[in-house]
Amino acid sequence: MNRKVQLSPSIMCADLVNLENSMQELAETGIDTLHIDVIDGSFSPSMPLGLDTIKRMRAVSEMNFDVHIMSNDNEYFIQEILKIGVESITFHHETSLHVDRYIQMIKQADTKVGIALNPATSLSVLDYVLPEIDLVCLMLINPGFATNKNEKQVPYAEKKISDLRQMIMAVKPEVELQVDGRVSLDNIAKLVGAGANNLVLGSTSLFVKGNSLVENKTSIEKAVLEGLGEMQHVV
Repeated sequence: MNRKVQLSPSIMCADLVNLENSMQELAETGIDTLHIDVIDGSFSPSMPLGLDTIKRMRAVSEMNFDVHIMSNDNEYFIQEILKIGVESITFHHETSLHVDRYIQMIKQADTKVGIALNPATSLSVLDYVLPEIDLVCLMLINPGFATNKNEKQVPYAEKKISDLRQMIMAVKPEVELQVDGRVSLDNIAKLVGAGANNLVLGSTSLFVKGNSLVENKTSIEKAVLEGLGEMQHVV
């Protein structure tokens, strides 16, 4: 297994009124990727960033854009995001009637493709498509409800990560295992130890108030190293 762990800060946890400054501050810490949620307001009751905003972000930033589409109309948003030009697009299996079509649309645009799964969605939906994709995003809370402070990480998070890591190692080891939802300074080591190697970082990790981005990033890196030392699945 690739022991590098990708840090993917969720830009909606930054200062949305000063996006360009926020992106620059993240880049200055050495982070090269932004996780961008595109939510249609129907899939979940949230809509942090519009397509025109992402287009302007693309114009002022050379960072890698990792776009997570949370929508009931995946084809429309995939087409629009491909026009903007990003490095990775992830869509939800739960709202996809034509999963393979969407995978091929994204791959044909020479863009990395990921599939996101809600907490209770079975890993079995990946049986036939895992060899075709680059990333699986496991939601560890119900997607789009992060602002509800009572929304806690599901109790089976580590088991689901561990089970997916075994699937990936058996089928296509280079697939990234991304985790999203309450990825915190307190649980990063456990999540990495279970097999996650891509962390979506938000208000409970990189954007913890009272510390600088650099201080929080240092704490995250320590937790990652601890998790790598405990990794359950070593090739």
